[in-house]
Amino acid sequence: MQTNVKKIETKYLKLLSLLTVAAVLFVAVQPDAAHAGTGGTEFDEVWEALKDWIEGTLGRVVAGAMILVGIVSGVARQSLMAFAVGIGGGMGLNYSPTVVESIMTATITAATKTPEFVSNTAGLISTSIGFGM
Repeated sequence: MQTNVKKIETKYLKLLSLLTVAAVLFVAVQPDAAHAGTGGTEFDEVWEALKDWIEGTLGRVVAGAMILVGIVSGVARQSLMAFAVGIGGGMGLNYSPTVVESIMTATITAATKTPEFVSNTAGLISTSIGFGM
């Protein structure tokens, strides 16, 4: 009975491995679907207003207030960590529009060697788990 259970477990483990490899290969073959934020202009005005506020005078005032509160809190607690958090918050606020735009407008170009890579990898993986024989 124990050997039958082991055989079934091995069979399902190989099947699970094959399905995992198939899922990975499917994702690797679909590079055209990897585009972030390439459509829709409904909220462009809102984004531009927020970006102007953050990078303009309002953003500088808020960042300065964060730093000032960090300095006062650091003196009150006798610790430099509150000051560091204020500096980090001010810098984060200042650079956040650039970071958000970089993330949301990122696109991945299709690889030119994808079919060759997929066929080589599929053969290698199926041979290593015992399906290639």
